[in-house]
Formats: sequence, structure tokens, C-alpha cells
Amino acid sequence: MSQYQLLSHSTEDTVDIGERLGQSAASGDLFALDGDLGAGKTHFSKGLAKGLGVKEMVNSPTFTILKVYNGRLHFYHIDAYRLGEEDVGLDEYIEGDGVTVVEWANNMELPEQRVNITFKRIDEHVRALYVDTKERRYEQIFKELTAQ
Repeated sequence: MSQYQLLSHSTEDTVDIGERLGQSAASGDLFALDGDLGAGKTHFSKGLAKGLGVKEMVNSPTFTILKVYNGRLHFYHIDAYRLGEEDVGLDEYIEGDGVTVVEWANNMELPEQRVNITFKRIDEHVRALYVDTKERRYEQIFKELTAQ
């Protein structure tokens, strides 16, 4: 498993990181996001959607749990904050034909093949993103992002 630490110095940086990954995302990709409230998960998700060519406004699906957007691939945006241990029938999306991002991923059981990103608030503007993944095709992108 490869591990990386990225620093984001602004909301725009976090969106840009997501966009960069969205541009390379492929059908079946899963991004599992965790971190404190306000740490940047939704801004990352907005960037990922932008990189996938989603034109709609992307916001947190907290009360609906799932939002589906169309870009060059389907984008499934799941917020697991309010989920418990019960099976809520999201497997068809997580294992579907699009790209899935799960915010509050620690509240769900997810497949092993995924990109895990934990967001940590350093101060008012700076965030650290800790990445763990077995997805080899993202290694070059993460290496370039950590070098910046």
C-alpha cells in the first residue's frame, strides 16, 4: 500500500487536488474520505466532480445520503455521516459503473480496492490530506502533488 501526505493551503487547493484526481478517474474508482467536520471532504468532492466534467453544483448529500451526477462518468456522492451498521443498499453505486466518493467512510464497510484520504485541519486554512491506496495508477499523481 502506498502512503502520501499532501498539504492544502486553501479551499481552492483542496478543490484542485480533487479535480486532478477526477481527470484521471476511471469507472469503478472509489474514494473513501474521513476527517473532522469542516476539514475539506466536500470541497475535495466538488473538485473530483469538476475533474469528471460534472456541470451541476455539487454539495454535501447529508440529508439525502446519495446524490448522482453526470459527467464523462457517473459520479456517486455518498455522505455516510448518519449511517449506522445497517445495510442501506448502496452497493450498486459503490460497485457500479461510475466514480464513487464516500464522505465519513469510516461509517460504512467498503471494498478494499479504494483510495483512502483522511483530512486533518492544521489551522484555519491549512489541511493535511493523508492518502493510503493500492491503486497504482494514482501513484504518479500523488507523487507530483507531494512534490509541489
